[in-house]
Amino acid sequence: MSQAAIVGWSHSPFGKLEDADTEALMARVAGSALEHAGIEAGDVDGVFVGVFNAGFQKQDFQGALPALSVPGLAYTPAVRVENACATGSAAIHTAINFIESGQGKIALVVGAEKMTAKPTAEVGDILLNASYRKEEADIEGGFAGVFGRLAQTYFQRYGDRSEELAHIAAKNHKNGVSNPYAQMRKDFGFDFCNTISEKNPYVAGPLRRTDCSLVSDGAAALVIAAPDVAETLARAIAFRARAQANDILPLSRRDPIAFEGARRAWAKALELGGLTIDDLSLVETHDCFTIAELIEYEAMGLAKPGEGYKVVREGVTRKDGRLPVNASGGLKAKGHPIGATGVSMHVLCAMQLMGEAGDMQIDGAKLAGVFNMGGAAVANYVSVLERVK
Repeated sequence: MSQAAIVGWSHSPFGKLEDADTEALMARVAGSALEHAGIEAGDVDGVFVGVFNAGFQKQDFQGALPALSVPGLAYTPAVRVENACATGSAAIHTAINFIESGQGKIALVVGAEKMTAKPTAEVGDILLNASYRKEEADIEGGFAGVFGRLAQTYFQRYGDRSEELAHIAAKNHKNGVSNPYAQMRKDFGFDFCNTISEKNPYVAGPLRRTDCSLVSDGAAALVIAAPDVAETLARAIAFRARAQANDILPLSRRDPIAFEGARRAWAKALELGGLTIDDLSLVETHDCFTIAELIEYEAMGLAKPGEGYKVVREGVTRKDGRLPVNASGGLKAKGHPIGATGVSMHVLCAMQLMGEAGDMQIDGAKLAGVFNMGGAAVANYVSVLERVK
């Protein structure tokens, strides 16, 4: 078991927020996460900030921003971490490495992004910074176009799975109704998600609007502590296992729908934890687009390649299924403020394991899996969380 534990957290609403920038968003969560953990700012040994930015705002040097709202952090070492859409998990794993290497006992992780201040077309171009621009910058539809191509390739190889994608969208929107932090708290139902209409047009065929995650603002924070500190506090969610695996950045140089890096990250984490996928109580996975969630079922070992549709048809990943996936509504309903996403996933799983997830709660949750990826399954992070106090 990893020698670090989550001991406190905070989570802002996700959506189109009035907060002007990431500085304001971080101010929502940094101090409140410390308060939730019962930790004084002066006791924090390191601050790890996850922000993608890449053009969303002119202010950079983001690692220095939490201290503006929490003055007690003014002289605490701080660093900004970036790894595309996996930025939040990258910050978490970096904080754990800091603790496990003996450099500190307590770390504050803050993930944030302000996306909605930019016009839609500009957002699409900024997000293409998470692709290989030399080859993929001109793909129509921006990053949605990238995943639209993945969906086309998947359908050509394994058959049209548009209905299964609509079921995934409908599942996640239904789950999102119960998430007080979610950007979109509306149950659209399968028929709406499966039908092309004025309100649900193609965005990047075959992906429809309901197959795409939302442009969002938001922030989330975690306090992570060494075991001897964690045992003195009110709660402790340990990392039973964690793993990262990369894949080659250009889609042209790999099988784009194999998600081989994701498969390797899952396999390594489960091996390190002495677990199988069936041992998990729930999973929060990276459904930036519904085709991503479908392929991730295969990468995590729920189905063979091309057979993720069986997981959908059998209801395995519904909230009342054998392995609930995205009980929070996922990125699809919750929103996807890039730097905050991985931190949010860990917060929501910690809430589940503490029995504090409210209407999202999965009864008897013991082990929670998190999968957060950067780009088109390029940077792949898996965490398995377990309550130890």
